[in-house]
Amino acid sequence: MPHTIAVAGKGGVGKTTTCGMLIDYLCKKNRGPVLVVDADANSNLNEVLGVEVETSLGAIREEMAQAELKGTIPKGMTKADYAEFKFNSALIEEDDFDMLVMGRTQGKGCYCYVNGVLKTQVDKYAKNYSYIVMDNEAGLEHVARGTLPHVDTMLLISDCSRRGVQAVARVAEMINEMELKPTQMGLIINRAPGGVLDDGIRTEIEKHGLKLFGVLPQDEAVYRCDCNGEPSAKLPENDPMKVALKGIMQSIGL
Repeated sequence: MPHTIAVAGKGGVGKTTTCGMLIDYLCKKNRGPVLVVDADANSNLNEVLGVEVETSLGAIREEMAQAELKGTIPKGMTKADYAEFKFNSALIEEDDFDMLVMGRTQGKGCYCYVNGVLKTQVDKYAKNYSYIVMDNEAGLEHVARGTLPHVDTMLLISDCSRRGVQAVARVAEMINEMELKPTQMGLIINRAPGGVLDDGIRTEIEKHGLKLFGVLPQDEAVYRCDCNGEPSAKLPENDPMKVALKGIMQSIGL
């Protein structure tokens, strides 16, 4: 079984950037092969990694619905065969990792079907990888639905604010209530000025009984990448955020 890592936290705290740098770290350490799962309907992990996404599971689902409506499913193929053929094309293959992107459906409607497809695809491919890394949307829907067969490492990401810490504390409570039982779970504080954790934030973390894995500094180079549309995961290895994240990963056995 692969070692599965899930990244969770509220929106806007640098969760996806952290996830992208984590993936880059695993690849640089030759820990692959790695399966990357972007389980956010508003997916942009590919931009952090510098990967072109031609399609997503959500887009394929819409294409299939239109094909069924118009009767354009190829002759000689059942609907199930056509679905298998199309969903197989959603796997993006890079040199160091492969990637599945959930994407979004069009218009109104539930995401249950696409969530189910994502789980099926992950189950199908999982045995081929040493690591699976899932970037979740601002919540725990995919973890709760069992998209990953098991979570070995749960990374809770927050910015350097009380509200951010309070938000991930609620996520931690949900994980415990659902008895997901990750092998290890801890908090990473992102965007700390000078990489130093304020005493008030440290007190808030202790108040909620969260385990602190480490602190990532406010990083001007990451900000510039975001502004210029460049992949922050490809910053040089001496980038402050990358150096700090590498230390955290090594300290938790990754």
